[in-house]
Amino acid sequence: MSTTSPAAPGQLGVAARPTEVLEYLGQLDRWLTERRAELDSLDEQILATGRQAELTSDMALAMALWQAAKTRANLLLTSWDSGRVGQQELERLSAMIWGRLDTTGVEVSQLQSMTVSLPEAGRLCDALVAQLRTRLNTDPGAEQQQIRLRQLRAQAERIRDQIKLEPPAMVAAASAKVDALAARVDELTDKRGRGGDIAGLLGSLEMDAARFERDLIVGSAQRREARDLLAKTREQLARAESNQRAVTALAARVAAAVSPTPAAVVPQLTPLGPLPNTPAALHDYALALTRFERELDQAHGRLTQALTEVDATAALLPALQAKAAQHGFADHPDLVELAQLIERRLAQRPLAKPVLQQLLATYSAQLDYLDGGAR
Repeated sequence: MSTTSPAAPGQLGVAARPTEVLEYLGQLDRWLTERRAELDSLDEQILATGRQAELTSDMALAMALWQAAKTRANLLLTSWDSGRVGQQELERLSAMIWGRLDTTGVEVSQLQSMTVSLPEAGRLCDALVAQLRTRLNTDPGAEQQQIRLRQLRAQAERIRDQIKLEPPAMVAAASAKVDALAARVDELTDKRGRGGDIAGLLGSLEMDAARFERDLIVGSAQRREARDLLAKTREQLARAESNQRAVTALAARVAAAVSPTPAAVVPQLTPLGPLPNTPAALHDYALALTRFERELDQAHGRLTQALTEVDATAALLPALQAKAAQHGFADHPDLVELAQLIERRLAQRPLAKPVLQQLLATYSAQLDYLDGGAR
Protein backbone atom coordinates (compact mmCIF):
# COMPACT_ATOMS: atom_id res chain seq x y z
CA MET A 1 0.00 0.00 0.00
CA SER A 2 1.10 3.55 -0.66
CA THR A 3 -1.45 5.44 1.41
CA THR A 4 -0.26 8.31 3.60
CA SER A 5 -2.14 10.42 6.11
CA PRO A 6 -3.84 13.44 4.49
CA ALA A 7 -2.70 17.02 4.95
CA ALA A 8 -4.92 18.74 7.49
CA PRO A 9 -6.70 22.00 6.68
CA GLY A 10 -6.54 25.18 8.75
CA GLN A 11 -4.34 25.43 11.79
CA LEU A 12 -4.66 25.78 15.55
CA GLY A 13 -6.81 28.85 16.17
CA VAL A 14 -7.71 29.27 12.48
CA ALA A 15 -10.84 27.55 11.16
CA ALA A 16 -10.76 25.82 7.78
CA ARG A 17 -13.42 26.31 5.12
CA PRO A 18 -16.28 23.81 5.10
CA THR A 19 -15.21 22.39 1.73
CA GLU A 20 -11.70 21.79 3.06
CA VAL A 21 -13.06 20.05 6.15
CA LEU A 22 -15.34 17.83 4.05
CA GLU A 23 -12.47 16.82 1.75
CA TYR A 24 -10.19 16.16 4.71
CA LEU A 25 -12.75 13.99 6.50
CA GLY A 26 -13.15 11.87 3.35
CA GLN A 27 -9.40 11.47 2.91
CA LEU A 28 -8.98 10.74 6.62
CA ASP A 29 -11.60 8.00 6.49
CA ARG A 30 -9.91 6.35 3.50
CA TRP A 31 -6.53 6.58 5.17
CA LEU A 32 -7.87 5.03 8.39
CA THR A 33 -9.45 2.16 6.46
CA GLU A 34 -6.38 1.39 4.33
CA ARG A 35 -3.94 1.91 7.17
CA ARG A 36 -5.86 -0.47 9.44
CA ALA A 37 -5.90 -3.12 6.72
CA GLU A 38 -2.14 -2.81 6.32
CA LEU A 39 -1.58 -2.89 10.08
CA ASP A 40 -3.61 -6.08 10.34
CA SER A 41 -1.59 -7.58 7.49
CA LEU A 42 1.70 -6.62 9.11
CA ASP A 43 0.52 -8.02 12.45
CA GLU A 44 -0.28 -11.36 10.82
CA GLN A 45 3.20 -11.42 9.23
CA ILE A 46 4.83 -10.68 12.59
CA LEU A 47 2.97 -13.61 14.16
CA ALA A 48 3.72 -15.86 11.19
CA THR A 49 7.45 -15.12 11.29
CA GLY A 50 7.69 -15.36 15.09
CA ARG A 51 9.20 -11.89 15.42
CA GLN A 52 6.90 -10.65 18.18
CA ALA A 53 9.70 -9.83 20.61
CA GLU A 54 11.46 -7.71 17.99
CA LEU A 55 8.55 -5.89 16.39
CA THR A 56 5.61 -5.91 18.81
CA SER A 57 6.61 -2.61 20.45
CA ASP A 58 6.56 -0.68 17.15
CA MET A 59 3.37 -2.45 16.07
CA ALA A 60 1.66 -1.62 19.38
CA LEU A 61 2.64 2.05 19.06
CA ALA A 62 1.44 2.17 15.43
CA MET A 63 -1.89 0.58 16.42
CA ALA A 64 -2.26 2.97 19.37
CA LEU A 65 -1.64 5.94 17.09
CA TRP A 66 -4.19 4.60 14.61
CA GLN A 67 -6.75 4.09 17.38
CA ALA A 68 -6.18 7.60 18.76
CA ALA A 69 -6.61 9.01 15.24
CA LYS A 70 -9.74 6.89 14.69
CA THR A 71 -11.28 8.11 17.96
CA ARG A 72 -10.60 11.72 17.07
CA ALA A 73 -11.99 11.14 13.53
CA ASN A 74 -15.23 9.85 15.04
CA LEU A 75 -15.49 12.98 17.17
CA LEU A 76 -14.83 15.11 14.09
CA LEU A 77 -17.64 13.40 12.19
CA THR A 78 -20.01 13.95 15.11
CA SER A 79 -19.10 17.64 15.30
CA TRP A 80 -19.30 17.97 11.50
CA ASP A 81 -22.95 16.91 11.72
CA SER A 82 -23.28 16.35 7.96
CA GLY A 83 -22.09 19.88 7.24
CA ARG A 84 -24.51 21.70 9.55
CA VAL A 85 -21.78 23.88 11.01
CA GLY A 86 -21.23 27.57 11.59
CA GLN A 87 -18.09 29.55 12.35
CA GLN A 88 -18.04 28.40 15.97
CA GLU A 89 -18.31 24.75 14.98
CA LEU A 90 -15.58 25.19 12.33
CA GLU A 91 -13.27 26.67 14.96
CA ARG A 92 -14.05 23.72 17.24
CA LEU A 93 -13.27 21.30 14.42
CA SER A 94 -9.93 23.04 13.79
CA ALA A 95 -9.09 22.80 17.49
CA MET A 96 -9.94 19.08 17.43
CA ILE A 97 -7.76 18.50 14.36
CA TRP A 98 -4.73 20.39 15.64
CA GLY A 99 -5.16 19.93 19.38
CA ARG A 100 -3.67 17.19 21.50
CA LEU A 101 -5.08 13.70 21.03
CA ASP A 102 -6.61 12.04 24.07
CA THR A 103 -4.30 9.19 25.14
CA THR A 104 -6.20 8.43 28.36
CA GLY A 105 -6.33 4.69 28.87
CA VAL A 106 -3.69 3.99 26.23
CA GLU A 107 -1.47 1.14 27.40
CA VAL A 108 1.49 2.04 25.18
CA SER A 109 3.91 4.01 27.36
CA GLN A 110 5.55 5.83 24.41
CA LEU A 111 2.21 7.33 23.38
CA GLN A 112 1.24 8.20 26.95
CA SER A 113 4.31 10.43 27.18
CA MET A 114 3.60 12.23 23.88
CA THR A 115 1.58 15.31 23.08
CA VAL A 116 0.62 14.76 19.44
CA SER A 117 -2.04 16.24 17.20
CA LEU A 118 -4.08 14.26 14.68
CA PRO A 119 -1.80 15.19 11.72
CA GLU A 120 1.30 14.32 13.76
CA ALA A 121 -0.20 10.99 14.82
CA GLY A 122 -0.92 10.18 11.18
CA ARG A 123 2.60 11.00 10.02
CA LEU A 124 4.15 9.09 12.91
CA CYS A 125 1.94 6.08 12.15
CA ASP A 126 2.99 6.25 8.49
CA ALA A 127 6.65 6.36 9.51
CA LEU A 128 6.28 3.37 11.81
CA VAL A 129 4.44 1.35 9.16
CA ALA A 130 7.14 2.14 6.61
CA GLN A 131 9.73 0.97 9.11
CA LEU A 132 7.81 -2.23 9.88
CA ARG A 133 7.24 -2.90 6.18
CA THR A 134 10.96 -2.66 5.51
CA ARG A 135 11.99 -4.78 8.48
CA LEU A 136 9.56 -7.49 7.40
CA ASN A 137 10.73 -7.23 3.80
CA THR A 138 7.14 -7.14 2.55
CA ASP A 139 7.82 -5.26 -0.70
CA PRO A 140 5.87 -7.02 -3.48
CA GLY A 141 8.79 -6.76 -5.87
CA ALA A 142 10.94 -4.50 -7.91
CA GLU A 143 7.87 -2.84 -9.46
CA GLN A 144 7.20 -1.29 -6.05
CA GLN A 145 10.57 0.40 -5.81
CA GLN A 146 9.41 3.42 -7.75
CA ILE A 147 6.48 3.83 -5.37
CA ARG A 148 8.79 3.60 -2.39
CA LEU A 149 11.12 6.21 -3.86
CA ARG A 150 8.16 8.50 -4.41
CA GLN A 151 7.08 7.96 -0.81
CA LEU A 152 10.57 8.82 0.36
CA ARG A 153 10.49 12.11 -1.56
CA ALA A 154 7.10 12.91 -0.01
CA GLN A 155 8.48 11.96 3.39
CA ALA A 156 11.41 14.34 2.91
CA GLU A 157 8.94 17.16 2.30
CA ARG A 158 7.02 16.24 5.44
CA ILE A 159 10.26 16.26 7.36
CA ARG A 160 11.08 19.74 6.02
CA ASP A 161 7.69 20.93 7.25
CA GLN A 162 8.35 19.36 10.63
CA ILE A 163 11.78 21.04 10.82
CA LYS A 164 10.02 24.42 10.70
CA LEU A 165 8.77 23.62 14.21
CA GLU A 166 12.29 23.01 15.52
CA PRO A 167 14.09 25.60 17.70
CA PRO A 168 16.25 27.99 15.59
CA ALA A 169 19.45 26.52 16.99
CA MET A 170 18.52 23.04 15.71
CA VAL A 171 17.19 23.96 12.27
CA ALA A 172 20.54 24.02 10.46
CA ALA A 173 21.61 20.54 11.59
CA ALA A 174 18.16 19.05 10.90
CA SER A 175 18.00 20.69 7.46
CA ALA A 176 21.43 19.30 6.59
CA LYS A 177 20.27 15.84 7.60
CA VAL A 178 17.10 15.93 5.50
CA ASP A 179 19.10 17.28 2.57
CA ALA A 180 21.40 14.30 2.92
CA LEU A 181 18.40 11.95 2.94
CA ALA A 182 16.98 13.64 -0.17
CA ALA A 183 20.37 13.32 -1.88
CA ARG A 184 20.38 9.59 -1.13
CA VAL A 185 16.90 9.30 -2.66
CA ASP A 186 18.18 10.99 -5.81
CA GLU A 187 21.21 8.70 -5.91
CA LEU A 188 19.03 5.59 -5.62
CA THR A 189 16.67 6.92 -8.29
CA ASP A 190 19.60 7.45 -10.67
CA LYS A 191 21.07 4.05 -9.86
CA ARG A 192 17.74 2.33 -10.48
CA GLY A 193 17.45 4.18 -13.79
CA ARG A 194 20.81 2.75 -14.77
CA GLY A 195 19.58 -0.76 -13.94
CA GLY A 196 21.33 -1.08 -10.58
CA ASP A 197 20.04 -3.13 -7.65
CA ILE A 198 18.82 -0.77 -4.93
CA ALA A 199 16.73 -3.17 -2.80
CA GLY A 200 19.11 -3.30 0.15
CA LEU A 201 19.98 0.41 0.00
CA LEU A 202 16.33 1.39 -0.28
CA GLY A 203 15.39 -0.45 2.89
CA SER A 204 18.21 1.17 4.85
CA LEU A 205 17.21 4.62 3.57
CA GLU A 206 13.57 4.05 4.54
CA MET A 207 14.66 3.04 8.02
CA ASP A 208 16.80 6.16 8.41
CA ALA A 209 14.07 8.47 7.09
CA ALA A 210 11.38 6.88 9.27
CA ARG A 211 13.59 7.10 12.36
CA PHE A 212 14.47 10.74 11.65
CA GLU A 213 10.84 11.74 11.09
CA ARG A 214 9.77 9.88 14.20
CA ASP A 215 12.47 11.57 16.28
CA LEU A 216 11.43 15.00 15.00
CA ILE A 217 7.77 14.42 15.84
CA VAL A 218 8.54 12.98 19.26
CA GLY A 219 10.99 15.80 19.98
CA SER A 220 8.41 18.41 18.99
CA ALA A 221 5.83 16.74 21.22
CA GLN A 222 8.23 16.61 24.15
CA ARG A 223 9.14 20.30 23.74
CA ARG A 224 5.46 21.19 23.63
CA GLU A 225 4.92 19.20 26.82
CA ALA A 226 7.85 21.03 28.41
CA ARG A 227 6.40 24.40 27.40
CA ASP A 228 3.01 23.42 28.79
CA LEU A 229 4.61 22.26 32.04
CA LEU A 230 6.58 25.51 32.32
CA ALA A 231 3.47 27.63 31.76
CA LYS A 232 1.48 25.58 34.26
CA THR A 233 4.24 25.77 36.87
CA ARG A 234 4.57 29.53 36.39
CA GLU A 235 0.84 29.92 36.99
CA GLN A 236 1.09 27.71 40.07
CA LEU A 237 4.04 29.75 41.37
CA ALA A 238 2.19 33.05 40.84
CA ARG A 239 -0.82 31.65 42.68
CA ALA A 240 1.37 30.41 45.53
CA GLU A 241 3.07 33.82 45.84
CA SER A 242 -0.29 35.58 45.95
CA ASN A 243 -1.66 33.15 48.55
CA GLN A 244 1.49 33.49 50.64
CA ARG A 245 1.05 37.26 50.77
CA ALA A 246 -2.60 36.84 51.75
CA VAL A 247 -1.83 34.36 54.55
CA THR A 248 1.04 36.54 55.79
CA ALA A 249 -1.36 39.49 56.00
CA LEU A 250 -3.88 37.27 57.81
CA ALA A 251 -1.21 36.21 60.30
CA ALA A 252 -0.49 39.89 61.01
CA ARG A 253 -4.22 40.52 61.57
CA VAL A 254 -4.47 37.59 63.96
CA ALA A 255 -1.34 38.70 65.87
CA ALA A 256 -2.88 42.15 66.29
CA ALA A 257 -6.30 40.75 67.23
CA VAL A 258 -5.63 38.04 69.78
CA SER A 259 -3.03 36.95 72.31
CA PRO A 260 -1.52 34.46 72.47
CA THR A 261 -1.16 34.12 68.69
CA PRO A 262 -1.90 30.58 67.45
CA ALA A 263 1.08 28.47 66.43
CA ALA A 264 0.56 28.81 62.68
CA VAL A 265 3.88 29.36 60.93
CA VAL A 266 3.40 30.77 57.43
CA PRO A 267 5.54 28.65 55.03
CA GLN A 268 7.96 30.49 52.76
CA LEU A 269 8.71 30.02 49.06
CA THR A 270 12.35 31.05 49.38
CA PRO A 271 13.68 27.52 50.13
CA LEU A 272 12.26 26.29 46.80
CA GLY A 273 14.66 28.53 44.87
CA PRO A 274 14.14 29.94 41.36
CA LEU A 275 12.03 28.26 38.69
CA PRO A 276 14.17 25.55 36.96
CA ASN A 277 14.42 25.14 33.19
CA THR A 278 14.52 21.38 32.64
CA PRO A 279 11.43 19.10 32.47
CA ALA A 280 12.58 16.77 35.26
CA ALA A 281 13.45 19.66 37.59
CA LEU A 282 10.19 21.44 36.70
CA HIS A 283 8.22 18.33 37.61
CA ASP A 284 9.91 18.14 41.03
CA TYR A 285 9.42 21.89 41.51
CA ALA A 286 5.69 21.58 40.75
CA LEU A 287 5.40 18.80 43.34
CA ALA A 288 7.19 20.99 45.89
CA LEU A 289 4.81 23.85 45.07
CA THR A 290 1.85 21.55 45.65
CA ARG A 291 3.21 20.60 49.08
CA PHE A 292 3.83 24.29 49.83
CA GLU A 293 0.24 25.18 48.89
CA ARG A 294 -1.05 22.41 51.13
CA GLU A 295 0.98 23.72 54.08
CA LEU A 296 -0.23 27.25 53.30
CA ASP A 297 -3.84 26.06 53.37
CA GLN A 298 -3.25 24.45 56.76
CA ALA A 299 -1.77 27.67 58.18
CA HIS A 300 -4.69 29.65 56.73
CA GLY A 301 -7.14 27.27 58.39
CA ARG A 302 -5.53 27.63 61.82
CA LEU A 303 -5.42 31.43 61.56
CA THR A 304 -9.01 31.68 60.36
CA GLN A 305 -10.10 29.42 63.22
CA ALA A 306 -8.36 31.72 65.70
CA LEU A 307 -10.37 34.72 64.46
CA THR A 308 -13.57 32.67 64.52
CA GLU A 309 -12.91 31.66 68.12
CA VAL A 310 -12.38 35.31 69.09
CA ASP A 311 -15.78 36.23 67.64
CA ALA A 312 -17.40 33.25 69.34
CA THR A 313 -15.85 34.19 72.69
CA ALA A 314 -16.99 37.81 72.34
CA ALA A 315 -20.53 36.62 71.60
CA LEU A 316 -20.74 34.87 74.99
CA LEU A 317 -21.21 38.12 76.97
CA PRO A 318 -24.54 39.12 75.31
CA ALA A 319 -25.75 35.54 75.78
CA LEU A 320 -24.87 35.60 79.49
CA GLN A 321 -26.45 39.04 79.94
CA ALA A 322 -29.65 37.81 78.29
CA LYS A 323 -29.69 34.85 80.68
CA ALA A 324 -29.16 37.19 83.64
CA ALA A 325 -32.04 39.38 82.51
CA GLN A 326 -34.25 36.32 82.10
CA HIS A 327 -33.58 35.36 85.74
CA GLY A 328 -33.97 38.92 87.02
CA PHE A 329 -30.31 39.72 87.72
CA ALA A 330 -29.54 42.08 84.85
CA ASP A 331 -28.86 44.99 87.23
CA HIS A 332 -27.08 43.08 89.95
CA PRO A 333 -23.98 45.11 90.92
CA ASP A 334 -21.59 42.15 90.77
CA LEU A 335 -22.75 41.16 87.30
CA VAL A 336 -22.77 44.77 86.06
CA GLU A 337 -19.20 45.24 87.31
CA LEU A 338 -18.07 42.00 85.68
CA ALA A 339 -19.81 42.95 82.40
CA GLN A 340 -18.06 46.34 82.35
CA LEU A 341 -14.70 44.68 82.95
CA ILE A 342 -15.36 42.15 80.19
CA GLU A 343 -16.38 44.93 77.79
CA ARG A 344 -13.14 46.80 78.50
CA ARG A 345 -11.18 43.61 77.80
CA LEU A 346 -13.13 43.10 74.58
CA ALA A 347 -12.15 46.58 73.42
CA GLN A 348 -8.44 45.94 73.94
CA ARG A 349 -6.18 44.74 71.10
CA PRO A 350 -4.65 42.27 71.05
CA LEU A 351 -7.41 40.52 72.88
CA ALA A 352 -6.15 38.65 75.95
CA LYS A 353 -8.13 35.52 75.20
CA PRO A 354 -7.27 33.48 78.36
CA VAL A 355 -8.15 36.45 80.60
CA LEU A 356 -11.41 37.07 78.74
CA GLN A 357 -12.37 33.41 78.96
CA GLN A 358 -11.68 33.46 82.72
CA LEU A 359 -13.82 36.60 83.19
CA LEU A 360 -16.69 35.07 81.20
CA ALA A 361 -16.43 31.92 83.30
CA THR A 362 -16.55 34.10 86.46
CA TYR A 363 -19.65 35.91 85.15
CA SER A 364 -21.32 32.57 84.45
CA ALA A 365 -20.37 31.20 87.86
CA GLN A 366 -21.63 34.35 89.64
CA LEU A 367 -24.92 34.14 87.76
CA ASP A 368 -25.32 30.48 88.73
CA TYR A 369 -24.56 31.38 92.35
CA LEU A 370 -27.13 34.19 92.40
CA ASP A 371 -29.71 32.04 90.71
CA GLY A 372 -29.12 29.20 93.14
CA GLY A 373 -29.43 31.54 96.14
CA ALA A 374 -32.63 33.00 94.84
CA ARG A 375 -34.18 29.56 94.84
